[in-house]
Amino acid sequence: MSEQKNGLTYAQAGVDIDAGNALVERIKPAAKRTNRAGVMAGLGGFGGLFDLKAAGYDDPVLVAATDGVGTKLRIAIDTGYFDTVGIDLVAMCVNDLVCQGAEPLFFLDYFATGALDVDAAARVIEGIAEGCVASGCALIGGETAEMPGMYEAGDFDLAGFAVGAMERGTALPVGVAEGDILLGLGSNGVHSNGYSLVRKIVEVAGLDWDADCPWGEATLGAALLAPTRLYVKPALAAIAAGGVHGLAHITGGGLTENLPRVLPEGLSICVDLSAWELPPVFRWLAGQGGLADAELLKTFNAGIGMVVVVAPEAAEAVAHALREAGESVVPLGRVEAGQGGVRFEGALL
Repeated sequence: MSEQKNGLTYAQAGVDIDAGNALVERIKPAAKRTNRAGVMAGLGGFGGLFDLKAAGYDDPVLVAATDGVGTKLRIAIDTGYFDTVGIDLVAMCVNDLVCQGAEPLFFLDYFATGALDVDAAARVIEGIAEGCVASGCALIGGETAEMPGMYEAGDFDLAGFAVGAMERGTALPVGVAEGDILLGLGSNGVHSNGYSLVRKIVEVAGLDWDADCPWGEATLGAALLAPTRLYVKPALAAIAAGGVHGLAHITGGGLTENLPRVLPEGLSICVDLSAWELPPVFRWLAGQGGLADAELLKTFNAGIGMVVVVAPEAAEAVAHALREAGESVVPLGRVEAGQGGVRFEGALL
């Protein structure tokens, strides 16, 4: 081939293949920690392989979920603290899977940026691996996309993809009936929803991310980056105890929008707002933003990250299983006759 006039390289166009290869090598030990029964190959292939029979399934139905972490990512980028958003990414996907009654099996990530910072990307992916280990699923692949001109310097975006399985005939929700009990599981703060409003409130308050946290220790940025809780293992323990009719992951839309997703026609949900104490982060956000209770309950999780809907006669056994798995459990309300939606009674404490 004749010598080319300009001699340009991909690196000169802003894409560093060597950096991508270095990232793969750095994250291999983290991915290896997530191995579980069913994984057939490590990172590096064109696709991830998983053996459902080796994972113990006889007649499996697959369940898939995908999500991101929203504008919480902006705080991580602005503060340079990348260690927990990977946990958020996993949680937003696997917490949804378990609501269908599925056990998460494997996870893939997508990391897109303008210019690859190997250290920052590795810290994010190591957080993803931590979330996978805690959820019992394997990190079997992913994609790192370096796209100059698409992102500002230092910016990146994340997406996650999780696949789980359940035996045929075990899908949730099922059998939700009038009189069923709602058990609420505590959140770890704001989790990964409502951060556009959070950021607006912080702006209105005139605070920087490195300001002292108004409701606790550390900085405001660090406090708001507390990772989303992973409910997979406690939820699976609750399902195994018997009598669980449904699960609702309280994400965008809060209790108001997510609880009705488990309801069949002709039923509604009643939630007693005085059953739990509103965590300090939400008190601060509500006070600084002048938020009405209705706005808070429709935007944030308000301290309840997952809700278990259970038959009354099984409520005590399921609550015990959840507590044994490390959960704080709040009797939150009940299922009642109605035309859908959530009816709140009492007041936030």
